[in-house]
Amino acid sequence: MDIVGIHRKINEYKAEGKRLFATSSFQTNSVVLLHVISRIDKSIPIYFINTGYHFPETIKYKDMVTKMLGLNVIDLLPHVPKAMQCNAAGDLMFTFDPDYCCYLNKVQPVEALLDLYDVWINGVRAGQSRVRKSFREEEPTRHNTLRYHPLLQWDVNDMDVYIHLHNLPLHPLEKLGYKSIGCEPCTRPANGDDLRNGRWSGMKKTECGLHLNND
Repeated sequence: MDIVGIHRKINEYKAEGKRLFATSSFQTNSVVLLHVISRIDKSIPIYFINTGYHFPETIKYKDMVTKMLGLNVIDLLPHVPKAMQCNAAGDLMFTFDPDYCCYLNKVQPVEALLDLYDVWINGVRAGQSRVRKSFREEEPTRHNTLRYHPLLQWDVNDMDVYIHLHNLPLHPLEKLGYKSIGCEPCTRPANGDDLRNGRWSGMKKTECGLHLNND
C-alpha cells in the first residue's frame, strides 16, 4: 500500500497543471480511493456514473460518503434518455443488449469527459479480472487523457486493512452477500471466492466497457 507514492503522483500532476478527475461507482471498495483523494485535494471532481439503475442503497451510501469526506461529487448522466433505450415492445435495453446498455449509460458519458481533462483517476485493481491484470499504473487513452490506476497492485487484504484502519463505512448491501455492486438489474450476490461473479450473472460479460473501449 504505497499511500505516499499516490500522494506524490497526484501532487506531481497538479504541479504540472494537469486537469484531474476521478470516477466512482460508490461501492465498498470505492471508499478507499475516495478517502485517499479527500486527503490530497477535496476539490478534484468525482464523477458518479448515474445510470439510473443503481440500487437505492448505493445512492444513500454515495450521499453519506460524499458528506463524510467533503467530496466534490458530480452526477454524470446518460446522454440518451431511457425512453429511447427500448425496443419496439418497450423492453429496456439491459434485457436484450446489455453491452450497448453499458455503452449508453456508462461509456459514452465518460468518453465526453476525456476531452475536458488530462488525467482520469480510477480505482481498478489487477486482481479483479483478466483484463485489469494486463493494465499498467498509467495508461494512455485515444483521447490523450492519461488513465491513472493508483490501487492497481492492491489486493483484497490491502483494501480491507485500509478500510478498517480509517474506520470507513461499508456499502449496506455487503452484509447481504453483494461483493461487487453495479446496476440493480445486472447485479446479484457473489457466489464463492470470485467477488465479481455476481455482476452480469449468467452472461458472457465481465466488464461494462469503461475499461475496454478507451484504450
